[in-house]
Amino acid sequence: MNHNIFKGLGIALVTPFTKDGSVDFVALEKLIDYQLIGGADFFCILATTGETPTLTLEEKKQIKDLVVQKVNHRLPILVGCGGFNTSAVIDELQSGDFSQVDGILSVCPYYNKPSQEGLYEHFKAISKASKLPIVLYNVPGRTGVNIKAETTLRLARECSNIVGIKEAGSWLDQVDEVVKNKPEGFDVISGDDAMTFPMIASGAVGAISVIGNALPKQFSSMIHFALDGKIKEAREIHQRLSYLYELLFNDGNPSGIKAMLSGMGMIENRLRLPLVPATKETQKALEEQIGYLGL
Repeated sequence: MNHNIFKGLGIALVTPFTKDGSVDFVALEKLIDYQLIGGADFFCILATTGETPTLTLEEKKQIKDLVVQKVNHRLPILVGCGGFNTSAVIDELQSGDFSQVDGILSVCPYYNKPSQEGLYEHFKAISKASKLPIVLYNVPGRTGVNIKAETTLRLARECSNIVGIKEAGSWLDQVDEVVKNKPEGFDVISGDDAMTFPMIASGAVGAISVIGNALPKQFSSMIHFALDGKIKEAREIHQRLSYLYELLFNDGNPSGIKAMLSGMGMIENRLRLPLVPATKETQKALEEQIGYLGL
Protein backbone atom coordinates (compact mmCIF):
# COMPACT_ATOMS: atom_id res chain seq x y z
CA MET A 1 0.00 0.00 0.00
CA ASN A 2 1.38 3.36 -1.05
CA HIS A 3 0.89 6.36 1.21
CA ASN A 4 -0.14 9.83 0.10
CA ILE A 5 2.71 12.35 0.20
CA PHE A 6 0.70 15.25 -1.23
CA LYS A 7 -0.23 17.17 1.91
CA GLY A 8 -0.37 20.81 2.99
CA LEU A 9 -0.28 23.54 0.35
CA GLY A 10 -0.16 22.28 -3.21
CA ILE A 11 0.17 24.90 -5.93
CA ALA A 12 -2.12 24.44 -8.95
CA LEU A 13 0.50 26.11 -11.12
CA VAL A 14 -0.54 28.63 -13.78
CA THR A 15 1.13 28.81 -17.18
CA PRO A 16 2.28 32.40 -17.84
CA PHE A 17 2.24 33.62 -21.44
CA THR A 18 4.14 36.48 -23.07
CA LYS A 19 2.51 39.26 -25.09
CA ASP A 20 3.02 37.23 -28.27
CA GLY A 21 1.21 34.24 -26.72
CA SER A 22 4.18 31.93 -26.13
CA VAL A 23 4.93 30.32 -22.77
CA ASP A 24 6.77 32.79 -20.51
CA PHE A 25 9.41 30.54 -18.97
CA VAL A 26 11.17 33.46 -17.26
CA ALA A 27 7.99 34.41 -15.39
CA LEU A 28 7.33 30.74 -14.61
CA GLU A 29 10.74 30.38 -12.95
CA LYS A 30 10.11 33.48 -10.84
CA LEU A 31 6.71 32.17 -9.81
CA ILE A 32 8.15 28.85 -8.70
CA ASP A 33 10.84 30.58 -6.63
CA TYR A 34 8.19 32.82 -5.06
CA GLN A 35 6.03 29.84 -4.13
CA LEU A 36 8.95 27.84 -2.76
CA ILE A 37 9.91 30.74 -0.50
CA GLY A 38 6.25 31.33 0.38
CA GLY A 39 5.61 27.89 1.84
CA ALA A 40 4.45 25.53 -0.89
CA ASP A 41 4.48 21.86 0.16
CA PHE A 42 4.08 20.38 -3.33
CA PHE A 43 3.36 21.41 -6.91
CA CYS A 44 0.53 20.29 -9.19
CA ILE A 45 1.40 20.98 -12.81
CA LEU A 46 -0.24 20.61 -16.22
CA ALA A 47 -3.79 20.55 -14.89
CA THR A 48 -6.82 22.87 -15.09
CA THR A 49 -5.22 26.06 -13.80
CA GLY A 50 -2.26 25.55 -16.14
CA GLU A 51 -4.54 25.76 -19.22
CA THR A 52 -3.21 22.37 -20.23
CA PRO A 53 -5.74 21.71 -23.05
CA THR A 54 -4.25 24.67 -24.95
CA LEU A 55 -0.62 23.56 -24.63
CA THR A 56 1.30 21.60 -27.24
CA LEU A 57 3.08 18.37 -26.36
CA GLU A 58 6.42 20.16 -26.62
CA GLU A 59 5.27 22.99 -24.35
CA LYS A 60 4.06 20.48 -21.76
CA LYS A 61 7.42 18.73 -21.83
CA GLN A 62 9.30 22.02 -21.47
CA ILE A 63 7.12 23.13 -18.54
CA LYS A 64 7.53 19.80 -16.77
CA ASP A 65 11.30 19.84 -17.29
CA LEU A 66 11.58 23.40 -15.98
CA VAL A 67 9.54 22.65 -12.86
CA VAL A 68 11.53 19.49 -12.18
CA GLN A 69 14.82 21.39 -12.56
CA LYS A 70 13.73 24.33 -10.37
CA VAL A 71 12.20 22.22 -7.60
CA ASN A 72 15.19 19.87 -7.67
CA HIS A 73 13.62 17.17 -5.46
CA ARG A 74 12.88 19.64 -2.66
CA LEU A 75 9.13 19.07 -2.90
CA PRO A 76 6.87 16.44 -4.49
CA ILE A 77 5.50 17.10 -7.98
CA LEU A 78 2.07 15.92 -9.12
CA VAL A 79 1.40 16.07 -12.86
CA GLY A 80 -1.94 15.98 -14.65
CA CYS A 81 -2.66 12.90 -16.76
CA GLY A 82 -6.29 12.14 -17.46
CA GLY A 83 -9.12 12.38 -19.93
CA PHE A 84 -12.29 10.84 -21.33
CA ASN A 85 -10.54 8.14 -23.38
CA THR A 86 -9.16 5.43 -21.10
CA SER A 87 -6.87 3.87 -23.70
CA ALA A 88 -5.38 7.28 -24.60
CA VAL A 89 -4.60 7.99 -20.93
CA ILE A 90 -2.94 4.57 -20.65
CA ASP A 91 -0.91 5.24 -23.81
CA GLU A 92 0.28 8.55 -22.34
CA LEU A 93 1.27 6.85 -19.09
CA GLN A 94 3.20 4.15 -20.94
CA SER A 95 4.88 6.36 -23.55
CA GLY A 96 5.46 9.59 -21.61
CA ASP A 97 8.40 10.49 -19.41
CA PHE A 98 7.21 10.53 -15.79
CA SER A 99 10.57 9.59 -14.30
CA GLN A 100 11.18 12.85 -12.45
CA VAL A 101 7.72 13.37 -10.93
CA ASP A 102 6.14 11.84 -7.85
CA GLY A 103 2.55 11.16 -8.85
CA ILE A 104 -0.22 11.79 -11.34
CA LEU A 105 -3.49 13.67 -10.96
CA SER A 106 -6.17 12.02 -13.06
CA VAL A 107 -9.42 13.86 -13.70
CA CYS A 108 -12.83 12.22 -13.77
CA PRO A 109 -13.73 11.50 -17.42
CA TYR A 110 -15.74 14.39 -18.81
CA TYR A 111 -18.21 14.92 -21.65
CA ASN A 112 -19.14 11.25 -22.19
CA LYS A 113 -20.58 11.00 -18.61
CA PRO A 114 -19.77 7.40 -17.60
CA SER A 115 -21.68 5.54 -14.90
CA GLN A 116 -20.12 4.84 -11.52
CA GLU A 117 -19.14 1.38 -12.78
CA GLY A 118 -17.53 3.03 -15.82
CA LEU A 119 -15.59 5.38 -13.54
CA TYR A 120 -14.43 2.44 -11.45
CA GLU A 121 -13.22 0.49 -14.49
CA HIS A 122 -11.56 3.61 -15.97
CA PHE A 123 -9.50 4.37 -12.89
CA LYS A 124 -8.78 0.70 -12.22
CA ALA A 125 -7.26 0.42 -15.72
CA ILE A 126 -5.21 3.58 -15.15
CA SER A 127 -4.04 2.20 -11.81
CA LYS A 128 -2.76 -0.95 -13.49
CA ALA A 129 -0.91 1.12 -16.12
CA SER A 130 0.74 3.57 -13.72
CA LYS A 131 3.98 3.00 -11.87
CA LEU A 132 3.34 6.17 -9.88
CA PRO A 133 0.86 7.03 -7.11
CA ILE A 134 -2.44 8.38 -8.40
CA VAL A 135 -4.62 11.16 -7.01
CA LEU A 136 -8.16 11.10 -8.41
CA TYR A 137 -9.65 14.47 -9.36
CA ASN A 138 -13.37 14.95 -8.75
CA VAL A 139 -14.66 18.22 -10.20
CA PRO A 140 -18.33 17.72 -11.12
CA GLY A 141 -18.81 21.37 -12.11
CA ARG A 142 -16.42 20.82 -15.02
CA THR A 143 -16.93 17.15 -15.88
CA GLY A 144 -20.67 16.75 -15.40
CA VAL A 145 -20.08 13.61 -13.33
CA ASN A 146 -19.54 13.12 -9.59
CA ILE A 147 -17.27 10.36 -8.35
CA LYS A 148 -19.46 9.13 -5.51
CA ALA A 149 -18.00 8.23 -2.14
CA GLU A 150 -18.65 4.52 -2.61
CA THR A 151 -16.74 4.54 -5.91
CA THR A 152 -13.83 6.46 -4.39
CA LEU A 153 -13.67 4.03 -1.46
CA ARG A 154 -13.87 0.99 -3.75
CA LEU A 155 -10.90 2.27 -5.75
CA ALA A 156 -8.96 3.24 -2.62
CA ARG A 157 -9.38 -0.25 -1.15
CA GLU A 158 -8.68 -2.22 -4.32
CA CYS A 159 -5.93 -0.17 -6.02
CA SER A 160 -2.88 0.24 -3.82
CA ASN A 161 -1.38 3.08 -5.88
CA ILE A 162 -4.52 5.25 -5.71
CA VAL A 163 -3.54 7.35 -2.71
CA GLY A 164 -5.96 10.25 -2.63
CA ILE A 165 -8.70 12.31 -4.20
CA LYS A 166 -8.70 16.00 -5.04
CA GLU A 167 -12.27 16.86 -4.10
CA ALA A 168 -13.66 19.93 -5.84
CA GLY A 169 -17.32 19.22 -5.20
CA SER A 170 -19.15 21.13 -2.49
CA TRP A 171 -20.57 18.18 -0.57
CA LEU A 172 -18.99 17.93 2.87
CA ASP A 173 -21.11 14.87 3.60
CA GLN A 174 -19.29 13.10 0.75
CA VAL A 175 -15.92 14.16 2.18
CA ASP A 176 -17.05 12.95 5.63
CA GLU A 177 -18.03 9.55 4.23
CA VAL A 178 -14.69 9.07 2.48
CA VAL A 179 -12.64 10.24 5.48
CA LYS A 180 -14.62 8.01 7.84
CA ASN A 181 -14.25 4.85 5.76
CA LYS A 182 -11.01 5.25 3.81
CA PRO A 183 -8.12 2.81 4.11
CA GLU A 184 -4.84 3.85 5.73
CA GLY A 185 -2.60 5.82 3.35
CA PHE A 186 -5.48 7.33 1.36
CA ASP A 187 -6.37 11.01 1.82
CA VAL A 188 -8.81 13.70 0.73
CA ILE A 189 -7.26 16.91 -0.66
CA SER A 190 -9.36 20.03 -1.18
CA GLY A 191 -9.67 21.23 -4.76
CA ASP A 192 -11.61 24.37 -3.85
CA ASP A 193 -9.88 27.24 -2.01
CA ALA A 194 -13.13 28.42 -0.42
CA MET A 195 -13.87 24.92 0.91
CA THR A 196 -10.37 24.15 2.18
CA PHE A 197 -10.92 25.30 5.77
CA PRO A 198 -14.13 23.28 6.29
CA MET A 199 -12.69 20.30 4.41
CA ILE A 200 -9.64 20.17 6.67
CA ALA A 201 -11.97 20.40 9.65
CA SER A 202 -13.67 17.32 8.17
CA GLY A 203 -10.37 15.45 7.76
CA ALA A 204 -8.77 16.60 4.50
CA VAL A 205 -4.97 16.89 4.58
CA GLY A 206 -4.42 20.02 2.47
CA ALA A 207 -5.34 21.66 -0.82
CA ILE A 208 -4.36 21.92 -4.44
CA SER A 209 -4.79 25.66 -4.53
CA VAL A 210 -5.40 28.39 -7.08
CA ILE A 211 -4.96 31.35 -4.70
CA GLY A 212 -1.68 29.79 -3.55
CA ASN A 213 -0.12 30.98 -6.82
CA ALA A 214 -0.39 34.57 -5.56
CA LEU A 215 -0.58 34.18 -1.77
CA PRO A 216 1.41 31.08 -0.84
CA LYS A 217 2.46 32.42 2.55
CA GLN A 218 -1.04 33.39 3.67
CA PHE A 219 -2.81 30.30 2.35
CA SER A 220 -0.10 27.97 3.63
CA SER A 221 -0.46 29.52 7.08
CA MET A 222 -4.22 28.95 7.00
CA ILE A 223 -3.81 25.33 5.96
CA HIS A 224 -1.16 24.50 8.54
CA PHE A 225 -2.98 26.29 11.35
CA ALA A 226 -6.04 24.17 10.51
CA LEU A 227 -4.01 20.95 10.30
CA ASP A 228 -2.39 21.75 13.65
CA GLY A 229 -5.76 22.33 15.31
CA LYS A 230 -5.32 26.10 15.62
CA ILE A 231 -8.84 26.69 14.40
CA LYS A 232 -9.22 30.30 15.50
CA GLU A 233 -6.06 31.38 13.67
CA ALA A 234 -7.01 29.39 10.57
CA ARG A 235 -10.55 30.78 10.55
CA GLU A 236 -9.29 34.36 10.73
CA ILE A 237 -7.19 33.93 7.58
CA HIS A 238 -9.96 32.01 5.81
CA GLN A 239 -12.48 34.77 6.51
CA ARG A 240 -9.99 37.46 5.54
CA LEU A 241 -9.51 35.85 2.13
CA SER A 242 -13.14 34.87 1.56
CA TYR A 243 -13.98 37.71 -0.85
CA LEU A 244 -10.84 37.00 -2.87
CA TYR A 245 -11.96 33.37 -3.30
CA GLU A 246 -15.16 34.68 -4.87
CA LEU A 247 -13.47 37.25 -7.08
CA LEU A 248 -10.95 34.76 -8.45
CA PHE A 249 -13.75 32.68 -9.94
CA ASN A 250 -16.09 35.47 -11.10
CA ASP A 251 -14.95 35.04 -14.71
CA GLY A 252 -13.63 31.49 -14.49
CA ASN A 253 -10.30 29.91 -13.71
CA PRO A 254 -7.48 30.83 -14.35
CA SER A 255 -8.77 34.21 -15.55
CA GLY A 256 -9.07 35.51 -11.99
CA ILE A 257 -5.73 34.31 -10.66
CA LYS A 258 -3.93 35.58 -13.77
CA ALA A 259 -5.53 39.01 -13.29
CA MET A 260 -4.39 38.98 -9.67
CA LEU A 261 -0.84 37.91 -10.52
CA SER A 262 -0.71 40.55 -13.25
CA GLY A 263 -1.86 43.20 -10.78
CA MET A 264 0.98 42.11 -8.51
CA GLY A 265 3.45 42.58 -11.39
CA MET A 266 4.35 38.90 -11.65
CA ILE A 267 3.00 37.86 -15.06
CA GLU A 268 1.30 39.23 -18.18
CA ASN A 269 -2.49 39.00 -18.06
CA ARG A 270 -2.62 36.64 -21.04
CA LEU A 271 -4.71 33.51 -21.62
CA ARG A 272 -5.22 31.25 -24.61
CA LEU A 273 -8.56 30.96 -26.34
CA PRO A 274 -11.18 29.87 -25.63
CA LEU A 275 -10.32 31.46 -22.27
CA VAL A 276 -10.14 35.25 -22.05
CA PRO A 277 -8.95 37.65 -19.33
CA ALA A 278 -11.16 38.65 -16.43
CA THR A 279 -13.41 41.64 -16.98
CA LYS A 280 -12.20 45.12 -16.12
CA GLU A 281 -14.72 45.15 -13.25
CA THR A 282 -13.23 41.99 -11.75
CA GLN A 283 -9.68 43.25 -12.25
CA LYS A 284 -10.54 46.51 -10.49
CA ALA A 285 -12.21 44.65 -7.61
CA LEU A 286 -9.16 42.40 -7.26
CA GLU A 287 -6.81 45.38 -7.17
CA GLU A 288 -8.97 47.09 -4.56
CA GLN A 289 -9.09 43.96 -2.42
CA ILE A 290 -5.32 43.46 -2.67
CA GLY A 291 -4.87 47.05 -1.51
CA TYR A 292 -7.43 46.68 1.27
CA LEU A 293 -5.69 43.57 2.60
CA GLY A 294 -2.27 45.19 2.29
CA LEU A 295 -0.94 42.44 0.04
